[in-house]
Amino acid sequence: VQLVESGGGLVQAGGSLRLSCAASGSTFSITAMGWYRQARGKQRELVATITSGGSTNYADSVKGRFTISRDNAKNAMLLQMISLKPEDTAVYYCNARGMVLDAWGQGTLVTVSS
Repeated sequence: VQLVESGGGLVQAGGSLRLSCAASGSTFSITAMGWYRQARGKQRELVATITSGGSTNYADSVKGRFTISRDNAKNAMLLQMISLKPEDTAVYYCNARGMVLDAWGQGTLVTVSS
């Protein structure tokens, strides 16, 4: 499975961005997808996940501001981010998992200025 993220960029605090992740290859093997982020000097952390059945999970820091969604027919996943804060600045990575799968995208940089 190959994953390609897009949609990152520079935004002012309080603004919005939408990230996209396009999956290709053996997408039938995907059971769950998610977004993770890594800020400079910090460990990679979970942002949100979504299963093929639509169950979602969010980090406490983004609840109420970020929304994860998935288009199974298009093998795509979105992350709608609103009310962005400077502490949301990070490289955001798309992840896809299955029984024998753990694939990562190359990441897309989100920078939130104060």
